[in-house]
Amino acid sequence: MDGKKKTMKGVVVLMKKNLLEVNDIAASIVDSVDEILGRKVALQLITTSSLDHDSEENLKGKPGKIAYLEDWITKIAPFTAGDTTYTVTFEWTKEMGIPGAFTVTNFHHSEFYLKTLTLEDVPGHGRVHFICNSWVYPAEYYQTDRVFFANQTYLPYQTPAPLRGYREEELLNLRGNGTGKLEEWDRVYDYDIYNDLGDPDKSPKHVRSILGSSTEYPYPRRGRTGRPLASSDPNSESRIPLYQSLSIYVPRDERFSHLKMSDFVAYALKSIFQFLAPEFEALFDKTPEEFDSLEDVLQLYEGGIKVPNGSLLEKISEHIPFEMIKELLRSDGETSFKFPLPQVIKEDKTAWRSDEEFGREMLAGLNPVVIRRLEEFPPASTLDPELYGKQSSTISEKHIANSLDGFTITEAIEKNKLFILDHHDNLMPYLRRINTTAAKTYATRTILFLKSDGTLKPLAIELSLPHPNGDKFGAVSSVYTPAEDGIEGTVWQLAKAYVAVNDSGYHQLICHWLYTHAAIEPFIIATNRQLSVLHPIHKLLQPHFRDTMNVNAMARQTLINAGGFLEITVFPGKYALEMSSSIYKNWAFPDQGLPADLVKRGVAIEDSSSPHGVRLLIEDYPFAVDGLEIWTAIKTWVEDYCSIYYKTDDMVQKDTELQSWWKEVREKGHGDKKDEPWWPKMQTRKELIDSCTIIVWVASALHAAVNFGQYPYGGYLPNRPSTSRRFIPDKGTPEYDELKTDPEKAFLKTITSQLQSVLGISLIEILSRHSADEVYLGQRDSPEWTTDTEAIKAFEMFGERLVQIENRIIEMNKDGRWKNRSGPVKMPYTLLCPSSDIGLTGRGIPNSISM
Repeated sequence: MDGKKKTMKGVVVLMKKNLLEVNDIAASIVDSVDEILGRKVALQLITTSSLDHDSEENLKGKPGKIAYLEDWITKIAPFTAGDTTYTVTFEWTKEMGIPGAFTVTNFHHSEFYLKTLTLEDVPGHGRVHFICNSWVYPAEYYQTDRVFFANQTYLPYQTPAPLRGYREEELLNLRGNGTGKLEEWDRVYDYDIYNDLGDPDKSPKHVRSILGSSTEYPYPRRGRTGRPLASSDPNSESRIPLYQSLSIYVPRDERFSHLKMSDFVAYALKSIFQFLAPEFEALFDKTPEEFDSLEDVLQLYEGGIKVPNGSLLEKISEHIPFEMIKELLRSDGETSFKFPLPQVIKEDKTAWRSDEEFGREMLAGLNPVVIRRLEEFPPASTLDPELYGKQSSTISEKHIANSLDGFTITEAIEKNKLFILDHHDNLMPYLRRINTTAAKTYATRTILFLKSDGTLKPLAIELSLPHPNGDKFGAVSSVYTPAEDGIEGTVWQLAKAYVAVNDSGYHQLICHWLYTHAAIEPFIIATNRQLSVLHPIHKLLQPHFRDTMNVNAMARQTLINAGGFLEITVFPGKYALEMSSSIYKNWAFPDQGLPADLVKRGVAIEDSSSPHGVRLLIEDYPFAVDGLEIWTAIKTWVEDYCSIYYKTDDMVQKDTELQSWWKEVREKGHGDKKDEPWWPKMQTRKELIDSCTIIVWVASALHAAVNFGQYPYGGYLPNRPSTSRRFIPDKGTPEYDELKTDPEKAFLKTITSQLQSVLGISLIEILSRHSADEVYLGQRDSPEWTTDTEAIKAFEMFGERLVQIENRIIEMNKDGRWKNRSGPVKMPYTLLCPSSDIGLTGRGIPNSISM
């Protein structure tokens, strides 16, 4: 082919500006007027073959002639939000080589979501595909043209010279300049501390500790918004009104898709309950704060709680449309709350109360990541005795010796038969303050025995309070042992409830929020700031970051903020996030990998002859069994993928973007931990593979395991109460007598109130649902995510392994030998089944922390 100019057709797929699931008609009309006036959408291809000697840097490829999207006015876009396809005609010659990038300039007044550009017949090459997936705002909002790269993969030094300038400039744009308020159209990824949880301008009671950048309150970093500082506290960021929650800043392409936003809007709507609490209190029966019986609780699912017409509905309707009110109130024509029946009581309404189920849920429940092997008896404390006095356990041989199936305590420890769920040391430093609020609870230790059938039998529960004369005098503790009947049986049920309260709070604050949501956000920010979209590690990790920054921003706005859902529904209340900061002091990145975590907790030992490198000491541990299968599949995939691009350790060391990324994760993202000796040095392929495996595991499978069981297990509040409101009554009091005369009512008076239950169930139902556009582990949102056939083949093998694992999980759940897989409640453990349908399924591993 000669050097004469030829035309080349391109196909552009985009979505016009929309409002939830409907296209913005007004914006479409304005854009059509722009087209008539000559203000169009302009594209320029960039060659990989020749530099633009007119550019200042001389490291930018020469752009081709400007081309415009065709038929914008005549092309009829769908009424509902969806894709529209346009053609564009470029002038191009064989001598200009292969396009490696293109720029787009939007001269319209409205933004659009650019999905792809495909060139089907590039001279001398064939098909070139560009995956964009980005909102493109009018040109006036950008200092440089938006640039998109073909779906090829290059390490920095491999990048064709004509693309290097564009690659570097794009990263500079994404980093921003660290100043000013960030707006809706901005694409800036930057770091900030958690100084936006309190609202000092509202009232003194809404002041909260600032987390991050201090030795007292260390914390991972969040995404910067640049909002002005509070007028009453120059160290705190001001807050936006609740009704603007959906517009809180995150980089534009981190915002939810229109499908996800429409699914998620119920979450924002339900936050209006915070302002409606007084009205809701009037909805309930003779004792507004209490359920009167367990049958009363079941009405939430079976009959619903009627909502009278009147001030409540009027107040709601002032703020939100009727169609949304129906969703908010879960109404099917009747104005009543009615929640889906949680799985834990679907087959048997009372089995949740059994000791076997109590123990099983530590292995196959909502929070199966805390239990550890007991290695000394009695259990010791790591709290500083100078500050907290004697905190070692008061559980003695007399409490458990007769329940060890013939073993002595020493033998049981040596045979790996004793385990403990220990929340004592984490809670005790905060317990005195927590108990000055409406919450009244204990710090708990629970000792369990591993029976020959693989189930766990609780032996004793210790409930501890700070000494009334001061912390330095140690703890005041009581020990309770299993009982079925009479007052002793009721007290034992209460003791288990206090354990569940401890575990619920620790789960929500630490295992869920801190260890997944908060810990992953710095990796997301660093990846977008330091790794180009052309970088193989960016392509590996990017699917595992989808929606997380938006979810976390919404959480800071309505969930973990002062007076937010978490403070209302979980026992630490206003001390919740401060307590999570204290526990972050012990966070270590390498321990987040599953094998390392299991070994650290003593529930597994290293064993090179075992398939996953570790051997479980509790053979029937569904979370660990399924998790190790998923972990190994992830690690194999990551190793196969990284080996395509990194043949030697030297290539890891000389990858400038990779080294900048890891340095920034350590020094900025988790900056309060930057001097810890456990950080991988990122000098070897093994360190790269191990680190990426941990990131993918935490963002996908670990989060799924601790998130999507929230409603199946915790939607029935008696099983997983999130707070307790009184201590065990003293003998001789009317409250103590009630333990005998009406044990159900006594139990319900102790745990979560009616209003807290409705609020809590509303929240966890939303958090436990899969949205319509979810992308699961082993899937990509585009089959053309890379042109590298080796990578595509390795990914296909990963998907096949996951299907095999899922089939194995289903088969094990049917096998009666594994008692912990279904338990007394007859609820199969499916949280680590990779696939799922839409909605409330109790299974499915999304690629990312997307809810």
